[in-house]
Amino acid sequence: MSDTIELLEAIGRNATLRHASVDELASILEQAKASEALKSAVAAGDSSLLSEEFGHQPNRVPQITNAPGHEEDEPDHDGDDKPHRPPDPGHSPPHKRTPHKQ
Repeated sequence: MSDTIELLEAIGRNATLRHASVDELASILEQAKASEALKSAVAAGDSSLLSEEFGHQPNRVPQITNAPGHEEDEPDHDGDDKPHRPPDPGHSPPHKRTPHKQ
């Protein structure tokens, strides 16, 4: 498996290998004595074929994340469901102009 990871790293670092055709890459992997799983994955264009070699361990998503809350997106109690933004610092909200009586 470490050889497979090293070969994948080499492919990722080298633009010529990264953009090589399937036939070119298959030839290079054959010369490098790559694992059958890696050669099959390249030939099929399916990286999931490497999962057995890497141990079939699924990537589990944690139930708790560090994402910020979205309290500001909650609807107001005045019936307006649009989120409100406070004015930018240093800027006062526009004032309504009232006509002057003469």
